[in-house]
Amino acid sequence: MLYKLGILDQSPIFSGESAEDALKSTIQLVQKAEEWGYERFWVSEHHQVLDLAGTSPEVLISHLLAKTTSIKIGSGGVMLQHYSPYKVVENFQLLSSLTPGRVELGVGKAPGGFSLSTKALRYGAAGNDIDFEERFTTLNQFIHDALPEDHTLYGAKALPKPKEKVPVFLLGASANSARLAAEQKANFVFARFLNGNNDILQEAVQEYRKIYPGGKFIVAVASFAAATQREAEEEARHYKIYKIHLESGRSLSVQSLEQVELFREQTTESFEIKEQEVDMIAGSPEFVKEELDQLAATHVIDEFILHTPIQNEEKRLKSFELLSQLTVPVLNKS
Repeated sequence: MLYKLGILDQSPIFSGESAEDALKSTIQLVQKAEEWGYERFWVSEHHQVLDLAGTSPEVLISHLLAKTTSIKIGSGGVMLQHYSPYKVVENFQLLSSLTPGRVELGVGKAPGGFSLSTKALRYGAAGNDIDFEERFTTLNQFIHDALPEDHTLYGAKALPKPKEKVPVFLLGASANSARLAAEQKANFVFARFLNGNNDILQEAVQEYRKIYPGGKFIVAVASFAAATQREAEEEARHYKIYKIHLESGRSLSVQSLEQVELFREQTTESFEIKEQEVDMIAGSPEFVKEELDQLAATHVIDEFILHTPIQNEEKRLKSFELLSQLTVPVLNKS
């Protein structure tokens, strides 16, 4: 099957390296992604996560746009609950005015960090009582100049206005999130690397397309390709995530035991930890393509974003190169 591929990069800081090294690797990767024909390149937002350097997607996006010429670059995503929707729209419309047609705004509901960093992000800010759905609605209203007359912010304009509206993507892993995106006529990215339940994916697809058939529905998957099946599986088996189940019923996922300990230091609530393997598509390039083909056929998906959480930059780079050779050039030349 033919489908577009994108990349999600979290600017991982590997053992013995610095944040500067991680960001240099992100620059190298986006330039290679453009060379290999990837459709889009997104960067993430995390706070006080010691092994990830990406804290401010809009700042990093501006630099990556200057280092490339054509690939679409976006956020995967801005953690909207911390910020004014007005300011987020201003930032991305300014970026889009500087580089027309290349900027994408992905927003997420998660905090991107633990309680202390969340408190720090909101310290001194007004409007903390506004829930995510209202923030997301207001953001889209600013994008489309559609604030209702009875809105307290009616008359406010987010400037500058680029010639093309900045595409908005909601990031989520449930049918409820897909429904919210569809109701707002926003695009949607299903984070399958966080929720590998294909029944929930199918429910999200159906819910989204029933309401907004014209929108983009992209699936973000954890993937890793190597020269042989054995090599890929051996590398991938080292990657785990840790599910934290809080006494209140809430849960969150972290990527290392160090992050578990950091969370422990910042909470007074009792919790349990469950180690689990990531639902990663790992194998030879042919195997990974077969798995993507199957997902695309089953759920009628025409685009994937690849997340490769392997603790070796050289192997990550090679994985993206191998997968681009099997899929991207065919599509981009058609």
